[in-house]
Amino acid sequence: MTLAIERRDRSGRTPEERQEPGATEVQDLLQTLPGGAPESNDAVRLERLHKGVYRLRIDGASVRTFVVKRHTPAIAHTDRLVVERWLPALRLGDRCPRLVAAVAQREGRWVWHAYEDLCGDTLQQRRDWPSLEAAIDVVAELHTRGAHHPLLPEVRWHARDHGATSLTSSLRDGIAALEALASPRETASPALATVGSRLLERLYSLLEVAPGRVRIMEEVGGPDTVLHGDLCPKNVFVTATDSGPHARLLDWDHVGVGSSSYDISTFLYQSPPEERPSLLRRYRAAVERAGYRLPADGELNQLFYSAETARGASCVIWPALALLNDGAQWGAAELMEIDRWFATLRPPLGAA
Repeated sequence: MTLAIERRDRSGRTPEERQEPGATEVQDLLQTLPGGAPESNDAVRLERLHKGVYRLRIDGASVRTFVVKRHTPAIAHTDRLVVERWLPALRLGDRCPRLVAAVAQREGRWVWHAYEDLCGDTLQQRRDWPSLEAAIDVVAELHTRGAHHPLLPEVRWHARDHGATSLTSSLRDGIAALEALASPRETASPALATVGSRLLERLYSLLEVAPGRVRIMEEVGGPDTVLHGDLCPKNVFVTATDSGPHARLLDWDHVGVGSSSYDISTFLYQSPPEERPSLLRRYRAAVERAGYRLPADGELNQLFYSAETARGASCVIWPALALLNDGAQWGAAELMEIDRWFATLRPPLGAA
């Protein structure tokens, strides 16, 4: 059996050269795949899709492909719960890729999962109206079936809380990280110092108005439900079936609990402005068929904007800490990009 990297990254480096751990564990994973371990004369290839994510292809008597992904142990645990417990409890077990094998790194720092390789396109690759409708409908099913479900405390405990308090906690954590970065003992370029100061000012301003936004989220945000947590086009997979497009949701690393507006805001912000009213109408109709009612569009617009603000504030934390603790220079570029993003952030349905 041969193991080859089918496509390297732009620098031409292998995973080991990029210091991306996993070669030993992937070899172990091969022994537990459905259909049995590869034969000695089979060719096994890895195609890098993203950091820590590969398509595994085994050329033998038949061709088998899987998607393998490297997780931290905590994320690996929640992803397994999504596939094996939470979605089946919501009668949505067929709406995500099946987990077919797993292996842990010996020191317990990483876990590799192997998933079925779905056939079809993501919304990032194919964005037509029937596919969008199928995506909206499955998201509405997730939200309506998850609302008031007895699994919610378990999901919140193991995964993330995307509720109203996440806005203020993200703002406070972002402020703390930026203030530490700006302390006298830290040295920074003039450009980074300017960006850090501007971001601090933004987050303090947002923290001042946060109580009003939290109050709106609690009053009109609706019941807590199960959330995908990262509902962007690349994470929605659509396949053609005899009964029409069938949508499944990928990459549940940010699964959690909160208002449905958290997921829908991501979906709308990742969609062209001209599509957003139609997408929201489709979602509104789908949840109303299940017996739920949404607030008026004006109130939803504020909820969506607050959810996106919380996500932006949380994005500040990690590059700031990477700079502070490790001197990672990618953190400076990331903070500058976040600063530009905040400057253009507006409510998704137009002026509030």
